[in-house]
Amino acid sequence: MTTQRVQKITIRDIARMCNVSTQTVSRVINNRPDVADKTRKAVEEAIDLVRYQPSALARGLVQQHSYTLGLIIAGLRYIGVSQTLNGITEQCEESNYALMIKELPRFDTSDLVPVIETLIAHQVEGIVFAAPEVNGNISTAQSQLPAACPPIVFLKSQPNPKYTTISIDNYSGARAAVEYLLSLGRHKIGLISGPLEWLEARQRRQAWEDALTSGGWPVSDRQWSSGDWSSASGEAAFAELMQKFPEMDAVFASNDQMALGALHYANAHGLRVPEDLALAGFDDIAEAAYFSPALTTVRQPLRELGILAVQTLLSQIGGTAMPILGNMITLPTELVIRTSTPRME
Repeated sequence: MTTQRVQKITIRDIARMCNVSTQTVSRVINNRPDVADKTRKAVEEAIDLVRYQPSALARGLVQQHSYTLGLIIAGLRYIGVSQTLNGITEQCEESNYALMIKELPRFDTSDLVPVIETLIAHQVEGIVFAAPEVNGNISTAQSQLPAACPPIVFLKSQPNPKYTTISIDNYSGARAAVEYLLSLGRHKIGLISGPLEWLEARQRRQAWEDALTSGGWPVSDRQWSSGDWSSASGEAAFAELMQKFPEMDAVFASNDQMALGALHYANAHGLRVPEDLALAGFDDIAEAAYFSPALTTVRQPLRELGILAVQTLLSQIGGTAMPILGNMITLPTELVIRTSTPRME
């Protein structure tokens, strides 16, 4: 006589039956409130159907600390993104947390559910969404967050009352740079914009336009051109500006790399900076002080942004987060004046 061994049902079996993560099943077992009603009902029905008996491990799963955070990021080839990542990794190490990084293949990746589910399956305690806002990708991501998503902090995006967002004041920084150029008596100020699909590029372009119009100076399409953040694109955009706007006496470049391209063109074509043309950038990359001439620019706290993101997320995980008005934190910038702009008389 042979006996048939009955296979024991596990939490993973329930998760597969309901097409959810084991974390979600454990949240239902532990009667956590952060599960959608429809999902909760499906999980409870599956448990009843197979007469699943939760183990002590399953009951305690959500109460255990994984000491791991998730990071969703894109565009690591860009200086701003990589500097923010440095701050995130530095603070994770200091806080004794591991970091699981998921790099998106494109900014506008349409289906983020598998990425988030992978992080949840690895029991991350919170997520930092650090991909730049491009073509509405952040709102798409927010619309796809599952009910069982752990605490999440978004970086450099439009505010959303449902989530904490930490940003840098691109508008005020860019406006300070343009207004400084105006204070030097340079009133024919051109703009080298970043790609306008990016929120940061739009904010900096708007600041340039507002500073000029507030000072009573006209703005037209011939006064600006755009690049893709690279030095080569900055040089090409500056060459285009020289054709469209030859009376230009100053340029604001939306990042330092494009400013370097403009400076390269100026040197190659006998334009003296700052005598003939004042030049300002944005970022204050480490090399900006060593341009010839040294670049006047806007310093933005990218590393600090990453550090604050982790600190804020850990405070939410620990239940000690301070109330934030509108769930929005905005970090200030600083204008750094160097020799690519003339001295004030």
